[in-house]
Amino acid sequence: MLEGKDLIIATKPFGKENRFLSWFHTFVAFFLLTGVLVAAAVAPFLIMRIIASILAGFVFVRLFVIYHDYQHKSILQKSIVAKVIMYVYGLYSLAPASIWKRSHDYHHKHNSKLFSANIGSFPIMTKQKFLNSSVKDRREYLMSRHPITIMLGFFSMFLIGMCVNSFRSNPRKHFDSLIAIVLHVGVAALLFIYFGWQVWFFVWFLPFLIAFAIGAYLFYAQHNFPGVKFKDNTEWAYETAALESSSYMKMKAFMRWCTANIGYHHVHHLNSRIPFYRLPEAMAKIPELQHPKVTSFNIRDIIACFKLKLWDPEIQQMIGLDSLTLTT
Repeated sequence: MLEGKDLIIATKPFGKENRFLSWFHTFVAFFLLTGVLVAAAVAPFLIMRIIASILAGFVFVRLFVIYHDYQHKSILQKSIVAKVIMYVYGLYSLAPASIWKRSHDYHHKHNSKLFSANIGSFPIMTKQKFLNSSVKDRREYLMSRHPITIMLGFFSMFLIGMCVNSFRSNPRKHFDSLIAIVLHVGVAALLFIYFGWQVWFFVWFLPFLIAFAIGAYLFYAQHNFPGVKFKDNTEWAYETAALESSSYMKMKAFMRWCTANIGYHHVHHLNSRIPFYRLPEAMAKIPELQHPKVTSFNIRDIIACFKLKLWDPEIQQMIGLDSLTLTT
C-alpha cells in the first residue's frame, strides 16, 4: 500500500500534459460557448433561447475548470497566447488571476485545517466555538454556508467575495478585480441598453447564474460531505487531507464533461499538476485512489451535504444543527 510521499510520487507520471489535448479541449469549449451564446441571443423561438442559455452555463463551468487547471500550471504553460486568453477569461469569469491564484493555492495548502484562515474555503466552526460565539457571529457563519448563499454564488462568492472584497482589501495588488467588476457591469449594461432585456438575460445573466451556482456547490460539496475529516494544524498532513477531506463526486458522462473531471477531487488535491483529462487515468491506475469518499448530485446527497454545519471533535464528524440542539 502506497501512502504519504510515496503516494504523491506515484501520481507524478500523470502530471505530464498532452499539449495538443490541452489546446483542443480549450478551443472546443470556447467554440461551443460562443455558439450557444449566439443561439441564446438570436434563436427564433423562446424555448431555443432558454435551452441555449442553460447550455451556456454548463459550458462555462467546463471553461472555468480549464482556467483553474491553467492557474495550477498543469496545462498550457509558457504560451503567450494561453496567457492572454486565460487572463481575459479570468476577468470575464469574475475570477481575476491575482485573487484566484492566491486564494486557491492557499486552499490547496491548508485544505481541512481547522484553525487556519478561511481563505479560498467555506468557513468551519467547531461545535464549542459556535456555542461560545455571539448571535451575530452565528448568523453570519450559518449564512455563509446557507444553500441560498451558495446557489447565488454569482453574487456572494464571485462578484462580492472574489472581486469586491479583494479590491477593497488591497487595491494595488488586486487592481484586476476592479477591472473585472467594471467590465462585467459595463458589458451587462451595454447588452441591456442596446439589445434589450432578453439578450441581457439569456446571454449574460442566466448563464452566469447557473455556472456560478454549480461552481459554488461543487466547491462546497467537495469538502463538506458526510465522512469528511478536519484536523488540528499539528495533526494535518497534505496527502491525508487530499484523501479524507476531498470527495470523489460521482456524475453521469454529461456532467463529467461539463465539470472537466473536477469530481475526481481527491486525485486533484493529491497532485494539482495532473491535467483534468488525465485525472480518471490516474485514479484507474493507482489502487490507493480507488476507494474515495463519495458524494454526488443526487438530491439525497445534496441535502446531506447542506445539513452539515459544525465540526464535532469528540465524534470526529460534521454535524447539523439538529444534533447540536440534542446535545446542548
